[in-house]
Amino acid sequence: MKRRYALKILASAGTAAVALPFSSSLAQSFPARPVRVVTPFPPGAGPDAALRLISDQLSRKWNQPVIVDNKPGGNGFIAVSAFKQGSADGYELIELDSSHTTTHPSTFRNLPYNVATDFAPLGMILRATFFVAVAADSPYKTLDDIVAAAKAAPGKINYGSWFIGSPGHIGGLRLEAMTDTQMTHVPYRDFGQLYTAVANKELDWALGSIASAGSMERSGKIRFVAVAAPRRDRLYPDVPSTAELPALRGYEVNAWAGLFAPRLAPAPVRAQLASDLAEVLKSPATQERYAALGFEVPALTPDDFASLIARETDAWAGVIRTTSLHLD
Repeated sequence: MKRRYALKILASAGTAAVALPFSSSLAQSFPARPVRVVTPFPPGAGPDAALRLISDQLSRKWNQPVIVDNKPGGNGFIAVSAFKQGSADGYELIELDSSHTTTHPSTFRNLPYNVATDFAPLGMILRATFFVAVAADSPYKTLDDIVAAAKAAPGKINYGSWFIGSPGHIGGLRLEAMTDTQMTHVPYRDFGQLYTAVANKELDWALGSIASAGSMERSGKIRFVAVAAPRRDRLYPDVPSTAELPALRGYEVNAWAGLFAPRLAPAPVRAQLASDLAEVLKSPATQERYAALGFEVPALTPDDFASLIARETDAWAGVIRTTSLHLD
């Protein structure tokens, strides 16, 4: 009952139906001072790059500074703490990704925030699908080859990710669960180390997006053998999707980042923030830059975004429960 209630709160977080004593005139005057966006990502990371592009456009639209405040580390908890200590009037926003909102509730027993009651979804600002990457001279030519090797020698095949509990790690766990295989996960400190290990065949495979692994693929050091998505990627039309592999249909892994306001921010302000964000995401400047980074430009209303978070939280909970993965 408590879980259904929490998801119901989340699904309604983006609407203007919250009974708060604010008129539409409040939104019309917003913002009257600088807006701060806290992000758990370090400068230069893909989500940070997307956020800075969007923040710059919002700043010009509002004629007010939009300040990006990087607070990386601590599984995102440092950024969340800074956000929660800020004001709840809509001038303090936060960027969170799919790990913070859909898998952390299952991987952490003592999560220092509640996704449903602390954050109001404004919109998804990027989504990236993941490719299965192997060394350029790897003996594995397809994802089916990797699965077959894992079945033949349980625990011998290894894969890496950028941290325990990352989309790359949990995506690997999902593949193990779907194929009834046992593989060994090896965590790395950053993307550079991870894909260098793939290229050197220290790792058999890893999941990676165009933004994180594309440069290594273009340099010929690694090779993409599949994209964990329902269709092929337009930038890599020769790489098959998992939907084309009979034994792996439904194996999909992606990561996204979104913008959130405080749950108690005035409804008119949240509505304006969501509307202005959607407008910026549709701009030619955003579309062009995202295409170069390999990011999708999602078109989700706050309600649609909230529903997606609820669905993905339930889906990942099953995988995490099966593997007993806990990070605290």
